[in-house]
Amino acid sequence: MSLTRRITLGLTTALALGLALPAFAQDALRVGAYPANPPWENKTEAGTFEGFEVDIANEVARRMGTTADIEGMDFKALFVASASGRVDAVISSLTITDERLESQSFTQPYFEGALGIGVKEGSDITSVEGLKGKVVGSVATSFPESWLKENAETVGFAEYKSYDTTSNLLTDLLSGRIDAAVNDVVGLRYAFTQMQGLTVGAEVVTGEKFAMMMPKGSDKLEAVNQHISDMKADGTMAAIYEKWLGVPPAAGSFAVTPMPVPTSAN
Repeated sequence: MSLTRRITLGLTTALALGLALPAFAQDALRVGAYPANPPWENKTEAGTFEGFEVDIANEVARRMGTTADIEGMDFKALFVASASGRVDAVISSLTITDERLESQSFTQPYFEGALGIGVKEGSDITSVEGLKGKVVGSVATSFPESWLKENAETVGFAEYKSYDTTSNLLTDLLSGRIDAAVNDVVGLRYAFTQMQGLTVGAEVVTGEKFAMMMPKGSDKLEAVNQHISDMKADGTMAAIYEKWLGVPPAAGSFAVTPMPVPTSAN
């Protein structure tokens, strides 16, 4: 008897007897993440990832019937990895912008961000106006960098320095090579619990919408977005929010309001 006929007979017999055939596992959800961005995502000494968005990605993958395979990348590399389809999704406190939507897709937002102006303790910079004539820095290709460049004339800073990593940015702030570091305010406050001598001098409300970025037109986008809606509706997102940020999300905030896939930054 041929091998093909044996396999066919075996399958027929199994079906006739009502035996369960082995299920084929779904491919892992490939996720790119900037590995030094707590409390959003951070790579531990053990080599695993943890954080607010890590919990979201893991839960989305679980609801898809698989697991999340998270790979650490430089911040700039995240956009290339998504655009090329090397990853299925990217997490790293990414802001939805119209410019990014031209080449990427985004899920609905789950957090409304704000910028923080990081300074050395004792600094006289306590507002955006205080940046006038100062040397400021931020992370390359980030929303804070875009905001600084777009508002350069209004803010009036003397010099801008771009950094590949948050750690290098904050190291230069601590050493006095820059007067202020502009970044996500939640991330700055978290970092300053670990670094002596630095504080948030001011907060800038910008209405940023943090979301998961995916390849343009991804066939997984609608499913992932629906899982995020379900997490908001059943309280899972609120529990993740409180776990990592220490307070429950406000009623009506992005963390508890299901939304469709965005087609613009507004």
